[in-house]
Amino acid sequence: MKILIVGCGKVGKTLASTLNEEGHDIVVVDTNAELVESVSSSLDIMGVAGNGASYSVQMEAGVEEADLLLAVTTSDELNLLCCLIAKKAGNCHTIARVRNPIYNKEISFIREELGLSMIINPEQAAADEIARLLRFPSAIKSDTFAKGRVELLRVQIPEGSVLHNRKVMEIVSFFMCDVLVCAVERGDEVMIPNGHFVLKSGDKISFIASPKKATDFFKKILLDYNQVETSMIVGGSTIALYLTEKLLASGVDVKIIERDRKRCEELSELLPEAVIINGDATEQEVLLEEGLQDTNAFVALTNFDEENIMLSLFAGKNSKAKRVTKVNHLSFESVIEDLNLGALISPKHITSDSILQYVRAMGNASGNNVETLYRIIGGKAEALAFKINERTEVVGVPFEKMSLKKNLLICCIIRGSKIITPRGKDMILVGDTVIVVTTNQGLNDIHDIMA
Repeated sequence: MKILIVGCGKVGKTLASTLNEEGHDIVVVDTNAELVESVSSSLDIMGVAGNGASYSVQMEAGVEEADLLLAVTTSDELNLLCCLIAKKAGNCHTIARVRNPIYNKEISFIREELGLSMIINPEQAAADEIARLLRFPSAIKSDTFAKGRVELLRVQIPEGSVLHNRKVMEIVSFFMCDVLVCAVERGDEVMIPNGHFVLKSGDKISFIASPKKATDFFKKILLDYNQVETSMIVGGSTIALYLTEKLLASGVDVKIIERDRKRCEELSELLPEAVIINGDATEQEVLLEEGLQDTNAFVALTNFDEENIMLSLFAGKNSKAKRVTKVNHLSFESVIEDLNLGALISPKHITSDSILQYVRAMGNASGNNVETLYRIIGGKAEALAFKINERTEVVGVPFEKMSLKKNLLICCIIRGSKIITPRGKDMILVGDTVIVVTTNQGLNDIHDIMA
């Protein structure tokens, strides 16, 4: 597909790189000519310097032949205008990044009235993920399917764990827990395990379960399963605002530390139930005086990765809090993971996953679309949910008779109100949602699971 990306910031560059790797024809547009040149030359794609809301600039970028326009500049209004012009000039699909909380309650109206295919809010999506992580403090990653009815959780097996030297096939019978381990990280290696795979201390495992069954599993393997009761957030960003609203609604006490006094005053008006502290959290005394040692959760959400990393390291040394660290530049992800920063959150990658999901569904020739997509384990694997809308070669065939691709696992079937952990005699039916985890890249349709 031909895809125009307006905006070459962090999100735009990430999208351009991801979609280019997927084999799409990408054109980037930005008012900063040097930035356009840098992105286009590094990825070997086309670039146009100019205002993406300009009809003539869009025409130069090829909007008439485009299948999709992504507007991800720093201005919500500019993004919406870019999409509106693209609909008139090229009649293509359009996706806009809209971040301002003012528009949050009007998203459906804006999307429908402007004819947008999708509106993405990276800050809201990041806040949602952090809130899920604080519900399961032992998890270092949490993704959801079927509107939260199924969760994909990533945890590290601690030393001395009851999971050490346990076969994957023994988990259900030994712990009486209906969960499915679908990926294991051991060092730099990522494996899709079979039932005979033996887990070891230090492994990072990803497993699928309903929220209730996940809680039961955490309880039985002696990991923390209680939602946090108190949280400290450093940085009064938009993510902090969205996150605090969610935490307060679920009964969590929230304290925000922000160095800008004017922003503190704004947050005090918007979040009257939260405690807002005007202070510099990079000063250790401030964190300690405000109760770092006693808080259940510590979330570093400043605008600087380095600051978030240092704050999280300090919190790890001086408290037992569940830590969440916002890191946007993941070029040195393996080094960052070795620092033990707790859960890492990257809004630009959350945005990229959401848009990639939509693009995969657009490119699907059949009606069995990618409904949800997450790139997991640093992009080394994917978790996808396919909605089965019509019969194909995989429908009505018992799994034990299927010839599936290597390094691929069918993890879950959602059938009406039922959540099914698939066994050999189970089969896919029309109307099901099927969740697959694989290290194979680029699955677009359910039939792609076949060898």
